[in-house]
Amino acid sequence: MFSQIIAMTPPPGADGKAGQTSPGFTIGWMVFMVAIFYFVMIRPQRRREKERKAMIETVKSGARVLLTSGIIGEVASVKEKTLLVLISEKTKIEVLKSAISQVLGDKGDVPSEIKP
Repeated sequence: MFSQIIAMTPPPGADGKAGQTSPGFTIGWMVFMVAIFYFVMIRPQRRREKERKAMIETVKSGARVLLTSGIIGEVASVKEKTLLVLISEKTKIEVLKSAISQVLGDKGDVPSEIKP
């Protein structure tokens, strides 16, 4: 009986509509995927970048900073686009503000990446 029912159904594509979806469904699906991509990838990245820029703008002389190179030092002076960082008693280096990875608190503080 089952084989007779299968034999009676037309093959896919015989009526010209099998396997096709409506354009509205396709566009709706694409809008849904773009929205998911925005909320999962783009929005959190923008938020993190905004927080990072605010952190860089608030750096003042005397603050301890972790640079992207892994160097920890104390900010000696702040210029428009650069910082003068004291990394030992008589050693100062000039770095870009964008090289700041993290602002540390007191002398005993360690970067968040290496906390137990």
